[in-house]
Amino acid sequence: MSTTLPAEASRRDFSVIGLVGLAHGTSHFFHLMLPPLFPWLMEGFSLSFIEVGALVTVFFVVSGIGQAVAGFWVDRFGAYRVLCWGIVLLAASGVLLGSAQSVEGLMLAAVVAGAGNSVFHPADFTLLNRKVNGPRLGHAFSVHALGGYLGWAAGPVLMTAAATLGGWRAAGFAAAAVGLGALGLILAARGLLGDGPRPSPDRAEGKRGKPGVSVLRVPEVWLAFAFFLFATLALGALQNFSPAVLGGIYGLSLGLATAGLTAFLMGGAVGVFVGGFVARPGSRHERAILLAFGIAALLALLLATAEMPPWSVIPLMALMGVGTGAAGPSRDMMVRRAAVTALGENGFGRMYGLSYSGLDVGLAAAPLLFGGLLDAGRPAAVLGGVALSLGLAILVAVRVSAPRPAVA
Repeated sequence: MSTTLPAEASRRDFSVIGLVGLAHGTSHFFHLMLPPLFPWLMEGFSLSFIEVGALVTVFFVVSGIGQAVAGFWVDRFGAYRVLCWGIVLLAASGVLLGSAQSVEGLMLAAVVAGAGNSVFHPADFTLLNRKVNGPRLGHAFSVHALGGYLGWAAGPVLMTAAATLGGWRAAGFAAAAVGLGALGLILAARGLLGDGPRPSPDRAEGKRGKPGVSVLRVPEVWLAFAFFLFATLALGALQNFSPAVLGGIYGLSLGLATAGLTAFLMGGAVGVFVGGFVARPGSRHERAILLAFGIAALLALLLATAEMPPWSVIPLMALMGVGTGAAGPSRDMMVRRAAVTALGENGFGRMYGLSYSGLDVGLAAAPLLFGGLLDAGRPAAVLGGVALSLGLAILVAVRVSAPRPAVA
C-alpha cells in the first residue's frame, strides 16, 4: 500500500500537468490564429496593416478584461467548468473566422477568441494548485509555460499551411478543429480534472485572509498586476520588434534578424524548463526572478550599445530568452504564495485572474510604446526600454514578497 499510493499520486500529478499544459498550449495557439493570416485577410477585405493589427488589439483587450472577471467565475463555479467553456469559445472563434463575410465578422471572431483566452490563467493555475502535490508545483508551472511556447510555435505553422493549401477560411476551420480536439481530451479527463470539494472555510482564509475582504483591497493583487505589466512590456517589445531592432542596430539581414527572435523564443523554452527545477516550494522566488531578469536586462543593455560583433547577436538573444524564461516558474510560485497568504485557497481564481490581466495589458501596450521609438529611428532605445521594464519588474517582485500587515 505505501509503495502503490505514491506511484498512483505521481501518475495523477503527471496526467494533470500534461492536460493543463495542453490546454495552455491551445490558448497560445489561438493567440496566433489571426496574425499568420494577415496577407490573406488584407487581400480579401482590402485592409491596411493598422486595420488587421486592430484585430489583435481587440483580442488582447477583451482577454485582459475577461481574465479579471474569469477569476471570480473560477472561484464561484469551479476551474474545470470555466476551462471547458473557454475552449468552447476558442473553437467557436475558429468557426466564426472561417465563416466571416465582412470585417465585422473578423472582429467578432477576435472578440470571441479573446473571451475564450481569458479563462486559462485563472483556471489552469487553480487546477494545478489544487490537484498537483506541492513538491511538483515548480515543474507543473514549468510545463504549463512550455505548453504556451509550443502553442506559439504551432500556430503560425498550422495556420499558414492550411491557408496555403485551402485558403484562409480553411485555416479558420482548422483552428476550430484544434480547439475541438483539445476540448475532447479535457472532457475525457473529467474524472481527473473535475471540480472536487471546496477547501474548508478555515483553510480558505489562509494566514491573513478574512471573510468578506474585497480582493480589490489586497495590495498583492495590484503588485502582481504591475509585475506582469512590466515583464510583459519587455516580452512584447522583443516579440514584436526584435527583427527591426536588430536590423537597425547591427545591419543584420531580415533573415538573420528574424533568427535572433527565434533564438530568443527557443531560449525562453529552455529557460522555463530549467526554471522548474529552481522554483521549489518555500524558496525565495524573488531572488530567482532578480537573477534571471537581471541577466536578461544586462544583455539587453549590452546589445543596445551597438558595440557587440554581429556574430554574437543571435547567441546573446538566446541567452536573454533563457533569462526571461527561467523566471517564469518562480514568478508563478511567487503569485501562488501571495494568493494563499492574502486570500486563501478559495482565492486562486481571483488572484490569478486579476494579476495575469496585467499580462494582456502589457501585450496590448508594448506595440504602441515601443513602435513609437522605432518610428523615431531609435532602435537602441527599444532595448533600453526592455532593460528598464525588466528592472521595474524586479522591484515589484521584491515588493510582492515583502511581509505586509493584514488587510482590515
